[in-house]
This record gives sequence, structure tokens and C-alpha cells, in this order.
Amino acid sequence: MSQKHISVDYLARVEGEGAIDITVSDGRVSESRFAIFEPPRLFEAFLVGRTFQELPDLVPRICGICPVAYQMSGVHAAEYAFGVSIDERTRRLRRLLYCGEWLESHLLHMFMLAAPDFLGYGSIISMIKDFPTEVERGLSMKRLGNDIVDLLGGRAINPVGVRVGGFHKPPTKSDMDRLAERLKHGKEQALETVKWMSGFPLPDNSHDMEFVSLSHPSEYPMNEGRVVSSKGMDIPVDEFEQHFVEHQVPYSNALQATGKEGRPYFVGPLARVNLNFEKLSPDAQAAARDSGVTFPSSNSFSSIIARAVEVVHCIDEALQIATSYEPPPYPGPLVIPRAGRGAALTEAPRGSLYHRYDFDEQGIIRKAVLIPPTAQNQLQIEKDLEVYVPKVIDRPLDEARHQCEMLVRNYDPCISCSTHSVKVRIHREN
Repeated sequence: MSQKHISVDYLARVEGEGAIDITVSDGRVSESRFAIFEPPRLFEAFLVGRTFQELPDLVPRICGICPVAYQMSGVHAAEYAFGVSIDERTRRLRRLLYCGEWLESHLLHMFMLAAPDFLGYGSIISMIKDFPTEVERGLSMKRLGNDIVDLLGGRAINPVGVRVGGFHKPPTKSDMDRLAERLKHGKEQALETVKWMSGFPLPDNSHDMEFVSLSHPSEYPMNEGRVVSSKGMDIPVDEFEQHFVEHQVPYSNALQATGKEGRPYFVGPLARVNLNFEKLSPDAQAAARDSGVTFPSSNSFSSIIARAVEVVHCIDEALQIATSYEPPPYPGPLVIPRAGRGAALTEAPRGSLYHRYDFDEQGIIRKAVLIPPTAQNQLQIEKDLEVYVPKVIDRPLDEARHQCEMLVRNYDPCISCSTHSVKVRIHREN
């Protein structure tokens, strides 16, 4: 028996520290593990004893790239628990805030983390020389997303502008008029980006998988809706824990979320586009059709096109909100806490983000459950590797290594919400 080892000691361009171990026997993957070995951050534990007023300022610290998603899931859960209803203008403003986060996060991934993979560069720094116009376009749109979060959240990182029931300080009409002018230019940049990335050579890793996301009857899913899947699931958010469970696996410090039967599932931009294509803006739908990728797509590598399409949609929706803006009532509804449970699921840039809180009669958190997108994608990543590695295992070492790195980075895993490294090892036994 001969044995071949392919090792990737450090997978760059991901957030967090982890490891991937793959064993190939007789041309088939006999074991694949996506392990996360960073120390637990214990957010669920130290939220206990905090008040609902503190919640919107605490949970954004979980992730510096997608703080709005954590903020929105937490705020929606509290509002559900206390029976708080927000007006339509506040609701639209929250969607605009979410558009800003999707823009800054998607563009960070597309240009700085993923594009170098598809174009054969080690980093965006080495890519700039050959693609200066494209990189500047991406950075410009990312700044636009950051500035939207800054406008509504008070700052671009760890925003503090949101509270249970509304905003602390809504923007002015002149603020939104200036934003609208920038969004018009951003729309042109977004359409050019889809065209450019449609020319990327996408590996094929198509196979049967279950896609899961929110779905709303009249809008593209961000903050509200029901949980649906490509396998026929359609449930309210407050039944999420009846259908999805977290497991502790011995090789990872992160809990791994699966369906009740232990099945993997896929969350993220590709799941959203697959399940909600008709809710995209008309121009986003047209850009998707012109991209060469047919949606729904079962090839996880087409996620980069799904992200680019969502960028077009975000700019379209943000422009519509900005041009029709009327400030919401301030300070908004009076929030009276009560004992109860609140659950919410919103769509973070990387996929569905679930929060559930148990409050006492003073509005103090007594239990918290947070299930981020990467926890839900962990098992699907392992299954993807099982399918894909046999296709590349006989290639030259560097190429096989690169293909495995691409597959993991394709999910844009947020392992600890700070950029570190992932160790990857593939063991081949013949």
C-alpha cells in the first residue's frame, strides 16, 4: 500500500483558526473533518444577566464584518418577545442598513478573498497590477457599504444606532439625497462587476444538497420571513430549533448544526438566490441570467456569482429606499419588557443567523442561543470535500492544494470573526 499526503498548513484569506483533515482510500474520501480549534468565545454565557437595552450594543461585537446581522437578529428576537411592532418606515430603514452590510461584506469576500483564487493570484495585492480598474471598483463599492452602515449605525464597525423599537437617531432627508447620488454610480459598478466575474473559470462541484434560507412573500429575504429549503421545508422561525439541532463533534470547539436527522444543509448567498430568485430586482435577475450560471445552481463555486448578483439587488433596493425616504417616528414605540421567549432569524451576508432569548419580567436575559452561518455550513463543507477531493487528488500537489483551499474559502467561513488561518491536510491511501 502506498500513501500520498497533501498538506496545506495555512489556508489564508479566511476568518479564524481551524483545520481540515481528509483521508482518501482507494480513490474515495473515507473521512473529512472541518475542525475549529479556536477557544470558545462564550457570548451565550455572558449575555445572561444583561438587559434587553444592552443587547443591541453587545451582540455586534461578535463579528466586526457582519455586526448588523447580529444586531438585527437580537433586536428582532427582543421585539418578538415583548410584542413590539415597528412602523414601515423603520422597517425599510433597517433593510437599508442590512443592504450596507451585505455590500461591504460581499465585496470584501469577492475582491479580496475569492477573486485571487479564480484568477491565479496569491492575494489582492498581486492582483492589483493587472486589474487596477476592477479592484478600485470593488473598493469603491465596499466604501459605499461601509458608509451606509456608518450613516444608520453611528459607525461602520460595531454600530450603535439601533435600539429595540427603532433607531436612536434616524438620518435626515439630505443625508439620504446624498446617498442616492452615490448609489446611482454604484449601480453601474455593480453591473460591471457581475460581467467581469462571469468570466471567472468556475470549477464544477455540483451535487445534491439542501439549500436553506428565509423566504418572504413580497421581498428578497433579509430580516423577516419563513424558513424554507430546496427539499420542501416551510416553517416559521420560532420552530427553527424543532427542525435543526447543534451537535458537539470531538474534533471541533464549535458546535455543528444539522437537520434533525443529522443531514447537512447549505446557507448563504447561493441558497438565497436559488430559493428566492423571483424576489431579486429586475436588473439583478437580468444580470444573473447573463452571467452564464443557471439558477438554481447546485455548484457551490457559483456562490461568487450569487454574491455579485446580490450586490446589484442591494444597490437597487438601497436606491429605492433612499429616494423615497421619510424619517421614521422618533423615538419610536415605548418598549415595556415582559417575561417570555423571542426567536429571530435574519440573513447575514454568509447565511442564516438564528438568535433565541429567554427574558424575565424585567427584560433581563436568562438564556441565549446563537447559531451563526458557519456553524450551519460546517457539515456541508465536509460533504463538499468528500465529493470534490477525488476529482483533484491526482493533480500536481500545488494545484490539488489550491483547489481544496478554494472550496473552503468559497463559503467565506467566519470561524472566529477575525482573520487567522486554517490548517488543511489530505491523506491519500492506495
